[in-house]
Amino acid sequence: MSRPIQIVEVGPRDGLQNEKAILDPAVRAELVLRLEAAGARRIEAVSFVHPKLVPQMAGAEDVMTALPESSDRSRIGLVLNGKGYDRALGTAVDEVNVSLSVTDGFGLKNQGLAVRDQLTMLSDILARRHNSDGADTPAPSLSATLSCVWGCPFEGEVSVEQVATMVAELSALGVAEIGLADTIGVGDPWSVTRQIEAARAAAPGATLRLHFHDTRNTGVANAYAAVQAGVDVLDASVGGIGGCPFAPGATGNVATEDLVYMLERAGFSTGYDLDALIETARWIGERIGRPTPSALSRAGGWAGR
Repeated sequence: MSRPIQIVEVGPRDGLQNEKAILDPAVRAELVLRLEAAGARRIEAVSFVHPKLVPQMAGAEDVMTALPESSDRSRIGLVLNGKGYDRALGTAVDEVNVSLSVTDGFGLKNQGLAVRDQLTMLSDILARRHNSDGADTPAPSLSATLSCVWGCPFEGEVSVEQVATMVAELSALGVAEIGLADTIGVGDPWSVTRQIEAARAAAPGATLRLHFHDTRNTGVANAYAAVQAGVDVLDASVGGIGGCPFAPGATGNVATEDLVYMLERAGFSTGYDLDALIETARWIGERIGRPTPSALSRAGGWAGR
């Protein structure tokens, strides 16, 4: 199986945003560079959120300034609203990822916007991008990620139909890549398959990107189900660090090195250097003051074959 699977590294953003340790922008930039040296080609480097709400993400502009230009990497900035988008445009980010929620409860807590208002916000951003066509400096590419696809900490279960409706709306707005995120880690492999099938039917032309948290030890199993269902783009966080500060109990993401180990051993191609990933996971663990939770950062790889 030589099929390539693209793993979007989200450790510098989703990984660090829920850690108690607040790292300087220079350290966060070094993490980005270490991950790129380990093979990351798309990396969520920063989040343009208010530093009072998420102090771990303060200094996003400084992180981007500290990163040298690269023609074969794509650095992504997460935004929650139009103000965040304006900040992103003032930096050298290659992509903007707009975060939305499928529930009013999480949307109001995470960014102060109900679902309908989030869609209006995204529509306004897309209209601005359209109006800037032909500018000397083209706008960065744009994707969107839906939070709480498998469950909301404030509203409970989320139906397949509810998610499919939002996926269809994003596709109608012209969003080419749509992320489906298990923000609180409540999904299972069978529900992953159902959500993917419904999302494909709702937006047959869109690329689906899946984002799993390992809160209840199902992250790698869910990633396996996504790959089996034909998904070629997955998010992961080095060391399995992370979580969401606005989702109580939501612990880390599926670990990049654990995912790479599973996929590469099965014959898929990820483009990552597993040993370098493990070394980076241990390095960031030292910086945040605790061992990272990934299995590979503890056990190491295996060269038995």
